[in-house]
Amino acid sequence: MNTIAVAQLATYKKPETVQLDTALHEALHHLNRKILVLDDDPTGVQTVHGIAVYTHWDLESIRSMFEEPASMVFILTNSRGMTAEETRLIHQEIMQRVVQVSEEKHQAFLVISRSDSTLRGHYPLETEVIRQTVEASTPIRYDGEVIIPFFMEGGRYTIGDIHYVKEGDQLIPAGQTEFARDKTFGYSSSNLRDWCEEKTKGHFPASSIISIALEDLRSVNIDKIVDQLMSVQYFNKIVVNAIGYEDVKVFVLALAKALGQGKEFLFRSAAALTKVIGNVGDRPLLTRKELIQDSSTNGGIIIVGSHVNKTTKQLEALTSSALPLLAIEFNQHLVVSPEGLEPEVQRVVALAEKTLSGGKSVVIATRRDRFDLMTDDKEAQLRVSVKISDSLTSVVERLSTRPSFIIAKGGITSSDVGTKALKVKRALVMGQIKPGIPVWMTGKESKYPDLPYVIFPGNVGEVDTLREIVEILMGKQELLFCN
Repeated sequence: MNTIAVAQLATYKKPETVQLDTALHEALHHLNRKILVLDDDPTGVQTVHGIAVYTHWDLESIRSMFEEPASMVFILTNSRGMTAEETRLIHQEIMQRVVQVSEEKHQAFLVISRSDSTLRGHYPLETEVIRQTVEASTPIRYDGEVIIPFFMEGGRYTIGDIHYVKEGDQLIPAGQTEFARDKTFGYSSSNLRDWCEEKTKGHFPASSIISIALEDLRSVNIDKIVDQLMSVQYFNKIVVNAIGYEDVKVFVLALAKALGQGKEFLFRSAAALTKVIGNVGDRPLLTRKELIQDSSTNGGIIIVGSHVNKTTKQLEALTSSALPLLAIEFNQHLVVSPEGLEPEVQRVVALAEKTLSGGKSVVIATRRDRFDLMTDDKEAQLRVSVKISDSLTSVVERLSTRPSFIIAKGGITSSDVGTKALKVKRALVMGQIKPGIPVWMTGKESKYPDLPYVIFPGNVGEVDTLREIVEILMGKQELLFCN
């Protein structure tokens, strides 16, 4: 498949949005469903603000979710860092409790399985378990599953059913990127209909999958899209093309009409759908004044676990800049040594503690050459990755000095830091510090209450984005640069 110049996106005529926005707002107002987003890592909130994120799903927490004032709430499963069986069990557990609370409160719900915009994750396992669990104990029968990985802030576009990833001034078919070569969640297809067939092992042939055309979205052909949605049955897949939020808005308006006529759908999406269907408006990027307490004299901490090429370039731009930072390399390759990673954790904690308490900031990053097992066992590789992430996370968990901010780079890393190290049970999404890069404000129950926690996806941003974020958060602090 050929690449496309980014400039070509501007040749598509945009639909009028004023009347569209009014109609969409009205449709969502009458939807009257609690929207539950099961997020397989913490980065799914990268388009929203004023929305709660829960990291626990006991009955009390699920009840609290249904009582949140906003129509939408996120449940952080972190399942991208779990085995298939672990993923199956937690999705069953969550949905069984959701069904129970829904019946208690007489409140209908809509479920979105939010995952990676570059198509990695436990698919189709997660949505299939959600479907089976809900259908086993309710009259609900899901007619179809909507596939919409479009994510503008990260440079992910779907055109002619082919999903693209922005690299520089070109759009690269997703199946030709490093993400498709993921050791655990790899794939070969860039065409989403082919990808569905590949992932479902032929159970849903590409020829049978419904496509919502970009041309119909751009011409606001609501009636045709509604007709397509009304025709879906037997949990067939619907691929949504999109290059802008206007396309998502048109689709959601048609979707609301189909839901109003009795159809039921599950969703496998990136972060764009959640913003639109959750009726979340725009807000300016966050500033240092909104995030950092004036009384804080300690430095901040940047934890980097992601190994994708984009992250490595961003890390190099940060550590080679004029910013005064202490850079510490975490040698994850020691995971196979007799003593494991414990001595390495102790070394890094001691360095970080001394630096932070002295008012300085620190960057802790794993070695840039990945540690991969010489095996084709995907779950064995995943288990080693989790062990490394747990050790890296424990650095934050063992700190006694409160940092002025924390940045975590990478999905699994940011989830583990938030849930295991900071022990967050409920956080509020403040907004984004850069496009596609969300900030949590930690809850009162966490290790460091009311701390700005920046969740930086491994595959988002430009080369200088990490450095720019650190500059914002450091402000005019005078820090010592050390190698």
